[in-house]
Amino acid sequence: MALLDFYSVWAVLLELTVAFGPVPRIIWEHREVQLIHFHETGVSNYSTLLLREDRDVLYVGAREVIFALNAVNIAEKQHELHWKVTEDKRTKCAVKGKSEQTECRNYVRVLQQLNDTFLYVCGTNAFQPTCDYLNLILFELEGKNEDGKGRCPFDPAQSYTSVMVDEELYSGTSYNFLGSEPIISRNSQQSPLRTEYAIPWLNEPNFVFADVVRADQNSTDGEDDKIYFFFTEVSVEYEFVGKLMIPRIARVCKRDQGGLRTLQKKWTSFLKARLICTIPDRNLIFNIINDVFILKSPTLKEPVIYGVFTPQLNNVGLSAVCAYNLSAVEEVFSKGKYMQSATVEQSHTKWVRYNGEIPNPRPGACINSEARALNYMTSLNLPDKTLQFVKDHPLMDDSVTPVGDRPRLVKRDVKYTQIVVDRVRALNGTIYDVMFISTDQGALHKAISYENGMHIIEETQLFPNFEPVQTLLLSSKKSRRYLYAGSNSGVVQSPVAFCDMYTTCFDCVLARDPYCAWKPLEGSCVDIFQESETERNWIQNIGGDASSCSDKVRENSLQHTFKHGSTAELKCSQKSNLAQVVWKFRDDVLRVESPKYRLLEKALLIFNLSEGDSGVYQCLSEEKVKNKKFSQVLAKHVLELKKVQHTTASPVVAAAPIEASSPIPFPPTGSSFLSCVGCGPPPSPTSIKPDVWSSTDSLKVMLLQPFLNDQAQHVSARGPFHLFCLATGPDDSHFVWKKNGQEMKACITEQAHRLCDGRVYVLSWVKDSVSGNTKYKCSFISKMGNTSSEVLIKVEDKDSAGKDGWTKEFDTWRTVISEHDKMMQNWRKTWESCNKKSSLSCTKE
Repeated sequence: MALLDFYSVWAVLLELTVAFGPVPRIIWEHREVQLIHFHETGVSNYSTLLLREDRDVLYVGAREVIFALNAVNIAEKQHELHWKVTEDKRTKCAVKGKSEQTECRNYVRVLQQLNDTFLYVCGTNAFQPTCDYLNLILFELEGKNEDGKGRCPFDPAQSYTSVMVDEELYSGTSYNFLGSEPIISRNSQQSPLRTEYAIPWLNEPNFVFADVVRADQNSTDGEDDKIYFFFTEVSVEYEFVGKLMIPRIARVCKRDQGGLRTLQKKWTSFLKARLICTIPDRNLIFNIINDVFILKSPTLKEPVIYGVFTPQLNNVGLSAVCAYNLSAVEEVFSKGKYMQSATVEQSHTKWVRYNGEIPNPRPGACINSEARALNYMTSLNLPDKTLQFVKDHPLMDDSVTPVGDRPRLVKRDVKYTQIVVDRVRALNGTIYDVMFISTDQGALHKAISYENGMHIIEETQLFPNFEPVQTLLLSSKKSRRYLYAGSNSGVVQSPVAFCDMYTTCFDCVLARDPYCAWKPLEGSCVDIFQESETERNWIQNIGGDASSCSDKVRENSLQHTFKHGSTAELKCSQKSNLAQVVWKFRDDVLRVESPKYRLLEKALLIFNLSEGDSGVYQCLSEEKVKNKKFSQVLAKHVLELKKVQHTTASPVVAAAPIEASSPIPFPPTGSSFLSCVGCGPPPSPTSIKPDVWSSTDSLKVMLLQPFLNDQAQHVSARGPFHLFCLATGPDDSHFVWKKNGQEMKACITEQAHRLCDGRVYVLSWVKDSVSGNTKYKCSFISKMGNTSSEVLIKVEDKDSAGKDGWTKEFDTWRTVISEHDKMMQNWRKTWESCNKKSSLSCTKE
């Protein structure tokens, strides 16, 4: 590919403005779903996981410790082994310029099952990689302390991968302290092998995955088991001003024993090829591979390779998933053209297609029945001509193309890090490949392909602090299917489906989750693999056709009583991002574009209430699937207006009706102090616990956590938002705001209201916009004491139209009236009495 082609690709990336990929139908926040966590104080880097499904044990390799956890409930720790670096090694490591507190530790990087009794484990060991044998009965190391060079990286930041095949370790990592000598090797007492230290073999690779694919036992060609390595490396075949990265797949044969004279103790079967993952009609090339999963199943004709990719210049946040049939890989290695180096002007080396004669046996091929028929029983018998050719031509000219010649999934505004794939048989017998893909923000996407389309069933926030998922494993036992995710701070166990979170038949079916089905008799959504037997009357449709669901849904009405001229806020929240909210009043669709109404993200505002506004309001969710529209009632509100009865008695603030709001105008906009205010405690904003205000100590400083207007904790990237802080205290109190530890000076507004008992009720807010997750801290300062509270505001990109609409609603209504009114509602009656009844006064004489 010419240099111009790559420049044009990246130019397209820079100019992209359209959204790619489907939107997750449901987003589960971390607190919404049942996840099991494991974390030990003082331990970090839980990046190496090994699952023993036969024993229900999850082994975790972290910094200087190895854990054995109950795979059914990882919160139950079974064993723990500390594997620390000696003080002498830490000191020597620090002398070489490495950090004694971080780098000069022992990071467990290899955790492989050797046999039923032992695990083979390796750690960085303060830049002196060491391997040992972990006795699973005693859970102790044997103390072998083998040299780990070529099996484990020196630097915990260096890339690595490994796989155990018949008690021999195959690994891809670096061979020296500097990380400048990459190597793919086999640790074997009988026949250790490694790659040549040459740029054509490996050129600054970043290893991500390795796995074995066994030969078909029923095949007559006598093929060998093959080990595949996946990595990204610097290209040698394309001319580019900088380092152009290329995703690769490399292959070696298990019975390879190296050459007799040429390639002694080196691979004779090492070949590598480029993996193609592009969108041809958009000239988009994904040339960084982040992770791979090889799906092997008896229901598959051949294994399928799933890879997660990103572009090299990923400033628009694109990720892709491409799938490859193993036969397409072997077609390239067994029949494809080779590349060769050619010296051109000024001793510059260029790689071009080799069109000359290819030796026989074919270079890089495994020893099979055809080779043995020619009396080549092992690689030691191969002629020097074949071995010299593969030594000089390890790179294939042909590339491996994905199934369908394009990605299975392309997603914008996300960076995928890990992938596992489960093969699931739905109730109708159709088999689906369900992809679980983790992100660098600690989330997990579950996606399936159906009818030539891709559907993201859900997004689950696995880690509350939005850290990258470093490792992802799948337990695919029929009755117990779990996902295990490792990060720097701990491990999370998640079920493969949250069927019980769907409370209606429509939600259960519209989820299009092959794990879930609706049981009409019980009225519940269940995981079909956790049920003892399935019945024909269960409802499941992966196409999303919910026509079989009954229209009868239990509806609970919320009663509201309001006064004439006030404003009502009717709550309605839906989880589906693919649905549209429709409001009905007296069974007719409400024209929410009228100035009478304002449709918010989770509510409907009705202004200047009158008798004609009394009645039943219904909030419906409408979701369209294949030109069919499915509706269900989310909320039902009954609105009633009540006349205010005037009295000369002392004003008593009645309990506020559900979702009620104060009349407009109240109080005068922009007033800094209100002297005519009731002496009761100030109201608690929506979703904030009222006991914060229950103290009878009039001088006590009380502070609520910073909150957004809708009580969410996420905003749109680069879109303006308002963040509020609310407190009571002495009359000398004031707020100080900090953003990521730095004090804020601009865009801060403060409004105070004096109470009868001498306290001051202070509301402060900031207007800001951010492009990434940001921590805000508001401190309430007074002579009686200081208190602080902080919150992490998360960025959630949405399409520009949605963002602009949300921001406009916020600026025009919610910041001026909604918040102001909601906080004043318990003072409403006193305020009116002060204006209308001269005989009443709440101020102290």
